Amino acid sequence: SFQLSDRFPASAVEAFVDSLRLFAIGFSWGGFESLAMIYDINLVRSVAPWKYGGGYGATVRLQIGLEDTSDLIRDLERGLEVLGAEAEKTPKRTFR
Repeated sequence: SFQLSDRFPASAVEAFVDSLRLFAIGFSWGGFESLAMIYDINLVRSVAPWKYGGGYGATVRLQIGLEDTSDLIRDLERGLEVLGAEAEKTPKRTFR
């Protein structure tokens, strides 16, 4: 999992996940395929709620499967390019 900066609007984060070709969208149930999803950490946090804002944006959770590592890296690089491009052209609407 990784936490994005709040400079990335929700639409850019959604575009990032949607642009991934080798990652399906969803939770991992122990399968062998790579998965990605935008994740609200407060769904599983039991101590105190995570406070989004103050520089913190969406959390993206990855499950790395059995696909070729270099293919997965290239897919993530392409997705991050989409994230940046979308952030440049989209007004800010953050998660939470």
